[in-house]
Amino acid sequence: MQARKSHQYTIRGVPAEVDRALRAKARQRRISLNQLLLEGISQTSGVRQPRIKYRSLKSIAGRWQEDEEFERILKEQRQIDWSAWK
Repeated sequence: MQARKSHQYTIRGVPAEVDRALRAKARQRRISLNQLLLEGISQTSGVRQPRIKYRSLKSIAGRWQEDEEFERILKEQRQIDWSAWK
């Protein structure tokens, strides 16, 4: 897979009210300000950003196998050391 070349921009003179609005929008969408701006620039330029591919975990869901040794180790770790709580 070929690495994508990216560029950095510096934008000066952003009015305070625009900054507040953008930051609020990013916070509301729970994304970074950078990601919000990249989305906006991409939409304005007419170039679509590639979608992030997420790996599905469906193939491993529900396949837990009991392991007595693992359960024993977990039980040991769950023991409370009351002397540490004094």
